[in-house]
Amino acid sequence: MTDRRPRPGLGRGLNALLGDFARDEAETAVEGHSAAGVRMIPISSIAPHPGQPRRHFDDTALSELAASIAERGVIQPIIVRPHGHDYQIVAGERRWRAAQRAQLHEVPVVVRDYSDSDTLQIALLENIQRQDLNAIEEAQAYRRLAEEFGHTQDALARIVHKSRSHIANLLRLLDLPAEIQSLVVDGKLSMGHARAIIGAPDPIALANEVIEKGLSVRQTERLASAAKPGTPRAGNRDPNGYRADSDADIVALQRQLSDLLGLNVRIAHGERGGSITLDYSTLDQLDMVCQRLSGERI
Repeated sequence: MTDRRPRPGLGRGLNALLGDFARDEAETAVEGHSAAGVRMIPISSIAPHPGQPRRHFDDTALSELAASIAERGVIQPIIVRPHGHDYQIVAGERRWRAAQRAQLHEVPVVVRDYSDSDTLQIALLENIQRQDLNAIEEAQAYRRLAEEFGHTQDALARIVHKSRSHIANLLRLLDLPAEIQSLVVDGKLSMGHARAIIGAPDPIALANEVIEKGLSVRQTERLASAAKPGTPRAGNRDPNGYRADSDADIVALQRQLSDLLGLNVRIAHGERGGSITLDYSTLDQLDMVCQRLSGERI
């Protein structure tokens, strides 16, 4: 029988900033006991953080959470920090919004004294690890961390346990016209589509054609490449730094998997099958891949 001992050091990206005791207090609160550090605070005394990376909340999902909270209460405390005479949300804005819909007057919180930098990093990590940010929101959060707090792309990659190329590819999306960025935010274009459009002579026209015809990412790449002078041939390196396979569809699949995981992916395909290689540089990245493959919630 397989020994399922905990893997030390894995999956601690968010805990490293939040601290283990916040998790322990949340577990105690679930059991119905009073825990030091967990307190009830009026909803009216709590405000969201203006730098919260997540700007769009699914209305249906929020209503479902509100119904659950109305029945069972807020099980996991919201993390807040002192802000003037009141408090500001560090992590848990979705629960706070749902609690308002459920017409609660108070919610359980854990108060921590975080700096602006830590607050933004925690908000970013919480959303990314739960896959709640769209590509543009994630890119904007990375840019803020870089511009306001001096993080390099390498540092950002270490913080969120993703590859540097993933960070770079996301930041490139912010070079697209605002109209195309809005299409990504609204879910009309995927990150893969948006990446393919970067550098096209008329990106807005191409984006509209993609949406109108329901083109795949690979079809979009073909259109964008055809419009550019000096289209790369087979054997050139793809954006992840790997030598492009002669099968362009395999290369496109590599890019899509890289976007999904935030890691470099290589596919070796032949007549009798092939292999997929994932490159990771930290145990946290490996843990993220294992959780994705097993279907566990991060």
